[in-house]
Amino acid sequence: MEDVEGVVFYNPEMASIEDIDRVHLCAPSAQDLLSLSHFISAGGAIRAARARMDGEVERAFAIVRPPGHHAMQTVFGDRGFCVANIEAVMVEYIRRHYGVRKIAIVDTDCHHGDGTQDIFYNDPDTLFISMHQDGRSLYPGTGFPEEYGGPAAPGLTLNIPLPPGTSEEGFAMVMERVVAPALDDFGPELIINSAGQDNHYSDPLTDMNFTAQGYARLTKDLNADICVLEGGYSIEGALPYTNLGILLAMADMDTSCVAEPDYRPERFVQTKEMNNSIEKLCQQSLDIFTSRESLRKKSSGQDSVVQRRRIFYDTTGFEVGETKVYHLCPRCPGYTEVAAVGQGRHLHGFCVGFFSCLKCQQKAQDRYGKTKPSSDTKVILQDKKANLFTSK
Repeated sequence: MEDVEGVVFYNPEMASIEDIDRVHLCAPSAQDLLSLSHFISAGGAIRAARARMDGEVERAFAIVRPPGHHAMQTVFGDRGFCVANIEAVMVEYIRRHYGVRKIAIVDTDCHHGDGTQDIFYNDPDTLFISMHQDGRSLYPGTGFPEEYGGPAAPGLTLNIPLPPGTSEEGFAMVMERVVAPALDDFGPELIINSAGQDNHYSDPLTDMNFTAQGYARLTKDLNADICVLEGGYSIEGALPYTNLGILLAMADMDTSCVAEPDYRPERFVQTKEMNNSIEKLCQQSLDIFTSRESLRKKSSGQDSVVQRRRIFYDTTGFEVGETKVYHLCPRCPGYTEVAAVGQGRHLHGFCVGFFSCLKCQQKAQDRYGKTKPSSDTKVILQDKKANLFTSK
C-alpha cells in the first residue's frame, strides 16, 4: 500500500504519562503498569488523530498493538490483553488539544468494549456503540442492552449482543437500523471506530462469520474519521485480508477483489431465526436511544448515584472491588468519585470532566484536599478541565 497514491504512512510517537493519567487511575502508577509497547501503541493512536485533525489526511487508521478497549478507568493490571485504553487516550487528547466536544465511538470488535464503556459511561458528549458476540458466550461477559449509560448520559451507551454465527447480513442490519440513525441524531464532530477484526470466521477465539468483504462494507458505511485496530487473532487467515479491506475502503478505493482464498458467500447465509433475533435487538437498542430524555428524567433531582461491582482481571486471575459515585449536577455532568481495591492496593479518586462546571470542579478539588492517603491507599485528583493530574 505504500506505493498507492493518496495513502501515506506515519511512524507512531510516544504517549506521555500525562496522556495516560488524563484517562486512567492506575495502581500503583502508569509508570509501573505500562510497558514501552503500551506508550507506543497509545502514541500511534494519537499520531493518527493529529494527522486527521491537522488536515494531513482525510481519514486515519492506527494499526497498532497492544489493543486497549478492555482497560477501564481504574487499572490494576492487564485485562483481555489491554492495560491502556488507546482509543480513550486518543479521544481525550483530541478534546484537550483540539477542543472537540461531541464524539462517537463505534466498537466493532467481537468482544464487548467494556473498558471504553466504563470510561465514557456518564459522559453526555460521547456516544458509545458496541456490536459484539453475546457476552453469555464470550469474554468479558458484559455488553447487554440494559447497560445503557450513567445518570448523566442514559441512552448514549448502546450495546448490541449478537448471536454466535452472525455474518455480513447481521452486521449490515445493525449498521442500517441502529448505528446510522443514532449517529445522524447525535451529530458527532468525530466518529471513531474501534476496529477489532476478531469477528472473522477464521478467528480462533470467537464464533462469528464475518468476512473481509463485510469489514470493507462496514468501513464504507460507517465512514469513520479515525479507525484504531483492536482484536483479531487469525494472523494468516484473516488479518491480511481484513486490514486490506479496511484500508481500501477508507481510501475510497475498489474493494471488490478483496477476498480470502476460501471465501464462499453461500457459507455465510443467516437463518430466518437469527435474522429475527437481530431485528429485535436492533429495535430494542433504537428504543433505548430514542428514550434517552425520559431516562434522564429518572435521575433528575438526585444528588448522587452509586454503582458497585467486581472487575475480573483474566490475565493474572484476580478481582478488583470498585465503587463509583456519580455526583450529579443540574448544570453539567457533575464529577465522579471512585474507590477501588485489589492486589492489596487501594485507589480513591476524584475525577472532573472537560465540561464539568466550575462549582463541581471546586467540589472535587476540595474533596481531594480533605481526603488523607494511607500506607495502602493512593488518593488521586484527575481534573481534565484544569489539565491537572496529581496524587498523594
